[in-house]
Amino acid sequence: MPAARESLLDAAYTALAHRPWAAVRMVDVAAAAGVSRQTLYNEFGSKEGLARALVRREADGYLAGVERALASHAEARERLTAAAEWTAAAARENVLVRAMLTGCWSERLPTPALTAVPSSSAVPAQRRADGPLPSPGDFVQIVRDRAVVVLAGGGAVRGNGELARSCELVVRLALSCVAAPPGEGGVAELVRGVLSRQPV
Repeated sequence: MPAARESLLDAAYTALAHRPWAAVRMVDVAAAAGVSRQTLYNEFGSKEGLARALVRREADGYLAGVERALASHAEARERLTAAAEWTAAAARENVLVRAMLTGCWSERLPTPALTAVPSSSAVPAQRRADGPLPSPGDFVQIVRDRAVVVLAGGGAVRGNGELARSCELVVRLALSCVAAPPGEGGVAELVRGVLSRQPV
């Protein structure tokens, strides 16, 4: 049922763009996805389960974008610049990514607990969504660690302290650009300026 699940998540995301999460009705999400309401409940269990799955999907999409950005250039500084630009762009374009990265959840958004919830779902993807969701601090660590692994050629984060500090600095700079968008020159100019003084 992966196609139905993705259609339901797409429908929920679209509904969220038009009205607050509290006003999103399960029956409307099911109808927009072209499936029965029972299928929706079979897949997610509840509206909270749908919210958790939606947030998990957007988190995974953001992290996949980080991976693509880190792979998009040969030079380390340009890889980190691309990851920072992706972070700022993803947060600007996706309200859920912005909320996850900043921890600022408005009343318009679903606010699933970051801790794991008991799951009895037969759907493996839902059991994963019912696990712990990343906090803003978790995202800093995840992105930093992925950047270190890529830049160190598959090496571990341990033993790469200077590189890890530089990567974390870039991640935190990107998050500051999410909270307060930069002016002329944008994220890339800020990151390049910082990296010119960092060991990478």
